[in-house]
Amino acid sequence: MRIRATVAAVSALSGALALSAVAAPAAQADESATSVASYRAAVAKIRQAAQAESGSERAGARYDLDVTFSNFKIAKAIKVGTTNHVATTVTYTLTHGADVDIKAADFITDPIIYRGSFASPDSRLYGNKPAKCTATSATTADCKGTIDVYPGAHELINSNAGTWRAAAEATAFNGQDPAGEEFDQSKVGYANKDGLGTTLMQRFSKLTVDASPEPVKKNKTITITGKLSRANWDRGTYNGYVEQPVQLQFRKKNSDTYSTVKTIKTNATGNLKTTVKAAQDGYFRYVFAGTTTTPAVNATGDFVDVQ
Repeated sequence: MRIRATVAAVSALSGALALSAVAAPAAQADESATSVASYRAAVAKIRQAAQAESGSERAGARYDLDVTFSNFKIAKAIKVGTTNHVATTVTYTLTHGADVDIKAADFITDPIIYRGSFASPDSRLYGNKPAKCTATSATTADCKGTIDVYPGAHELINSNAGTWRAAAEATAFNGQDPAGEEFDQSKVGYANKDGLGTTLMQRFSKLTVDASPEPVKKNKTITITGKLSRANWDRGTYNGYVEQPVQLQFRKKNSDTYSTVKTIKTNATGNLKTTVKAAQDGYFRYVFAGTTTTPAVNATGDFVDVQ
């Protein structure tokens, strides 16, 4: 199971929040970062308690927070390479009871994406910071957060590519200090909702093309090579995407429109190679339509001067 558990992320989160608070004195920034990290760690514990059951009584003794979630929106796909941090914006509507103070400093709500079941996920990802909510009425708010992915930190493996489900949660600490010796979890409210939507986690793709010779005489053979590769999250490299259909397209000089010449497949290393007869000046490119695990990509056109 690969989960960016809140407890395990405390140090990294503290650092990230400290950096975002550079305008504040160092001691104040550290205190703020530690505080939020502590709350996030507590949220993880409360989530686990909420999902655990012992007979008819749920462990942890937290109470059900009067909060529901709707209008959850997330990108259709999240394209992740091998090193760069990827942040995807998520929005949703939070509806709450009149006794829930969403403006309290210790009220936290988050969007989450997960693989498997929400109660026992194979993988789970969320944002570096809690979502920000803006009240639209006395009992509703528009919330905006992020899903942050760090492939360089090995948060993903290749088998994670594909469909992820979305959820949201909210926690009201009501003045309880998670780091305090007298932390009373029974005074903490918690609510969640899974199955709010889906997104595709995709392995970022690259596609190249090279047409030669350049220039070439009319009616002579042009050889067009290229390679389709995608992120390998297991190794932190890009490797060929094998046995995939790719279109060879051509655009006449001074035209904006490409037309498909033929479709070929990548070989056992992701390489492409085919030939055509030189007819007129123009650009050749390869086009990959994409799969659920790998996004579509177009190679930059390569110009051939036909003489």
